[in-house]
Amino acid sequence: MPRFNWRIVLIIIAIILVSGTIFYSQYVAGKIAAEERKYVTVWVEAQRAILNIPDTTSLNLATFISSENKEIPIIETNEKDQPTGNYLNLDSSLVNNDSSYLPRKLREFKRYNSKPIVLLLTDKPYTANHYYYGPSRLLGEVELYPIIQLVIIALFITIAIMAVQTHYRSAQNQLWAGMARETAHQLGTPVSSLQGWLEILRERDNNADIVPEIQKDVNRLLLITDRFGKIGSQPQLEPRNPFEQIQQMIVYMKKRSGGRVHFEFDAPEPVFPLLSPPLFDWVIENLIKNALDAMEGNGTIRIAAFQHGRELVIDVTDTGKGISSQHINRVFKPGFTTKKRGWGLGLALSRRIMETYHKGRLFVQWSEPGKGTCFRLILPLPAKA
Repeated sequence: MPRFNWRIVLIIIAIILVSGTIFYSQYVAGKIAAEERKYVTVWVEAQRAILNIPDTTSLNLATFISSENKEIPIIETNEKDQPTGNYLNLDSSLVNNDSSYLPRKLREFKRYNSKPIVLLLTDKPYTANHYYYGPSRLLGEVELYPIIQLVIIALFITIAIMAVQTHYRSAQNQLWAGMARETAHQLGTPVSSLQGWLEILRERDNNADIVPEIQKDVNRLLLITDRFGKIGSQPQLEPRNPFEQIQQMIVYMKKRSGGRVHFEFDAPEPVFPLLSPPLFDWVIENLIKNALDAMEGNGTIRIAAFQHGRELVIDVTDTGKGISSQHINRVFKPGFTTKKRGWGLGLALSRRIMETYHKGRLFVQWSEPGKGTCFRLILPLPAKA
């Protein structure tokens, strides 16, 4: 069954609403424009009557029609289509102070309505005045209305999408936290049992060689339990030298990576960002594991660190197979993996640890298939006292 996509439904509804509004607005604008042309034609006829009617005839109606136009801007031109200087409903201060204003408005009116209304002059045979007019304020508002509505609908859709995404992220965060706490809880019981059995083994002879190794694995399980227990709660941050943490993690991972993997790390001068050591170690461990998987047990892992302003930048670079362009934007999504084994949670957890708990960033700085990948980790540094 196809998955319901509410975003597409919202977009379709918006398109239908905007299309209907534009169509109807154009219809109304066309009717207003036709009425305005009729009104300007009547106005020109009133001017003809004022110019040609005998003095003894009443001019009340023509004068009334002529004086009633307070909205539609009009410019009069001569038979050569040059402005005569007569105009209506234009800003006189702009006309008087800017010699280019009237010709410019005339060009605008010609684009709006290229066919003028003509008034033949009886006292000057074969001559006529032309009247060009522009849209009234009402017509301009009607034409602008669909754009305003489009902006409002786009804003509404944006807010709706952001609200749903925020709700989704909140629910996802709660799910992550719940899974992590449940994992820590489930691990707690067997680890406690293993510690008890370990004490029994210590009391018996001939176990001196295996007890330390088992203790290491138990300590490792305790560390994993502690890490998961911190997900979903606010961990205690403390000023720590991250280079010591990185060096310890390199020593730990080197023993488990085989002899064909070379590690390079030159620690710069110590700095002390606020860290949760167990969670920061988890991020470095995940990045190194990811590099080991990409290199398939053969290559070089370089870790470089430098300070940029009030930020600490740490690059973890491998010489592995790289990430294809179609996958590079998906590597931090939960569940995404190109490996045959694994849940695809390591990088997703690492980014969450950096952004949520350390106010930092984690992203792919560069990657090239066949040459390797560089993950960049950025930590904020505390302000100097």
